[in-house]
Amino acid sequence: MQSTQIKLEWEKVAKEKFDTMMARIPLFHREIARQVVVKKAALNAQERGASLVGEDDIVQAFLTEVPKAFFSLMIRLFNEVGFEYKEFVSK
Repeated sequence: MQSTQIKLEWEKVAKEKFDTMMARIPLFHREIARQVVVKKAALNAQERGASLVGEDDIVQAFLTEVPKAFFSLMIRLFNEVGFEYKEFVSK
């Protein structure tokens, strides 16, 4: 069974923030988080008709795909790397 992956370019600053955040996620969880967030962020961008994955796409992907048990870690990392997330947390 072959999985289809959406391949979109990423906004430069958003990609840098994502890479910084991924480097700070505990090693044991890093690769699975990377896989699910990359896939969902691309879907988010595609659904809004964008040609680039942006910061909002990435933040929403983290918030919907990463288990709630890691919510406080995500929020701390969002703050550390400078992701704007507050508008999505209240939803």
